[in-house]
Amino acid sequence: MKKTGILNSEVAAVVAGMGHMDWLSIGDAGMPVPAGTKKIDLCVDKELPSFMDVLQNVLKELKVQKIYLADEIKDQNPAQLENIKQALPDVEIEFMPHSQLKKDLAKTHAFIRTGEMTPYSNIILESGVTF
Repeated sequence: MKKTGILNSEVAAVVAGMGHMDWLSIGDAGMPVPAGTKKIDLCVDKELPSFMDVLQNVLKELKVQKIYLADEIKDQNPAQLENIKQALPDVEIEFMPHSQLKKDLAKTHAFIRTGEMTPYSNIILESGVTF
């Protein structure tokens, strides 16, 4: 049995299969996932698990070079934006309309659904390299 890091077997497998510049998305309970995009549903109840809990867990194993967020998070959920910035302090952020972020989920290796219930708590992580 794995002792540390990502213990969810589906999430661990997706992260292990990521290459440079591949995309992985994590989001709130209400985010629509495009047909054909792998959905890993971790939601068990409202706020369980939270978006930040899942993001922090993924960051234990995934090197991230850039993130993509919805423009709307700036006004509609500034506290979550600050949490994300603290978790990824030296990572470039690209903002886009929420409608575009939803479309771009189709380009991700998977979407990890959390129990998050705050607006615009969605992110696309672009993997970096460790060498």
